[in-house]
Amino acid sequence: MRRAWRASPLPRFLGWWGQELAAMLPDRWRHALQSGAIWFLIEPTPGGWQVRRSGHAEVLARWSDEGDATVQQVALNDALRGVDREDLRLALCLPAGMVLRRSLSLPMAARDTLHRVGAFEMDRQTPFRIDQVRYDIRELDFPPSGGRLMAELVVVTRAVLDPLLARLEHLGIAVDAVDVADGVTRHGTNLLPPELAPRRANPRRRINLILATACVLLVGLVLAQWLHNRREVLAQMQSQVETLRGEAQQVAALRQQLQDNAGAAGFLAARKRNTVSALAVMKDISERLPTSAWLERLSIDNTGQIGFQGQSPQAARLVDALKGSQVITDVNFQGTIQADPSTGKERFYLVARMRKPDAGRVEPAPAASARGAP
Repeated sequence: MRRAWRASPLPRFLGWWGQELAAMLPDRWRHALQSGAIWFLIEPTPGGWQVRRSGHAEVLARWSDEGDATVQQVALNDALRGVDREDLRLALCLPAGMVLRRSLSLPMAARDTLHRVGAFEMDRQTPFRIDQVRYDIRELDFPPSGGRLMAELVVVTRAVLDPLLARLEHLGIAVDAVDVADGVTRHGTNLLPPELAPRRANPRRRINLILATACVLLVGLVLAQWLHNRREVLAQMQSQVETLRGEAQQVAALRQQLQDNAGAAGFLAARKRNTVSALAVMKDISERLPTSAWLERLSIDNTGQIGFQGQSPQAARLVDALKGSQVITDVNFQGTIQADPSTGKERFYLVARMRKPDAGRVEPAPAASARGAP
C-alpha cells in the first residue's frame, strides 16, 4: 500500500494543494498551523561558526573558535533568544564542497530499503569504504518510469565530519541533524548517525496523546449518546405506534359495532316495514267477520301464515267476507266444516297469508249493520 501510494500522483497533488492553501492564509495563521520544529543552521566558517534560520539569509550570530566555550554558548543563545526550546532544532549545515553527491537509478523494490542499498552501492559509486564515511540516501521527487526510481546518495568522509562534531560537542552544542547547504535552506538529508542524535523529551507529545485520547473518548461518548437518543426516540415512537394501534383497533371495533347495530336496526326497520302487525290482522279480521261468528283460536307464525278457528252459523260465507282484505290473502278452509251440537253452529278452521304493507291500502271493512247474521 505504501508503494502504491508513493507511486500515485496523489502525494504530489496534496503537497501542492496544501502549499497553495497555506499561501492564502494570513501570516499569523500560517505560523500557528505550521510544524512545531524550527530549524536553525550552524555553518562552519574559517576559524569560527555562524548561525542563521533555515530559509533566511540573515546571519543571526557569528563567533570565533578561539574564544571561550562559555562566550560561544552565549553568542548562540543570543541568536536563539525567543525560540521555544521544545521547538528548537539545530542542524550542522556543511558546504556543498565538503560532500559527494551521486544520483542513482534503482528498481522500485529498493524503495523501502534505500539505506541498505546505499551501503551496498558505496564501493561502486564512491572511492570510499562504508566505514570511512557518513552517508544518507533519499528518493528524488521524480515520477518513476520503467519500474525504476531516482535517488540521491550524499556522502561525507568521517575525517571531515567527525572533527566538526567534536568541536560542537566541546562547546556543549548538540545538533539534531547534519545536512548540506542548498541556498538559504538545507538540502533535506541527515548525515548524522542515529546513535549520535540527541534524545529529546517531548512533553507536548504526552499532552497531545492525552488530548487525542480525550478527543477519541469524547467522540465515542457523543456517538454513544446519539445512539442512545435514537434508541429512546425509537422506543417512544414504538410506544406511540402501539397506543395508536390500540386506539385504531378500538375505533375499528366501534365502527364494526356501529355497522352491526345499524344493520340490525335496518333489518328490524325493514322487517317492520314489510310485516303487518298482529294487531292490524286482528282488527281487520274482527271488522270483516260477522258479529254472529267468533274465534276460538288465532295463530300467526314467523312466515306470515295465519290460522284461525271458530264457529259461525254459516261458515261457508266467511271466505267471501274476508276477500278484498289488504292485510290477509289466500283465505281457504283447512279440513271440513263440522256442526257443533252444543251451540248449533258450524265449526271452521281457516288459513290465510299476510300481505306485505306495500301491496296496497287497506280497504275499509263493511259496516257492522251490513255484517249481521243472514
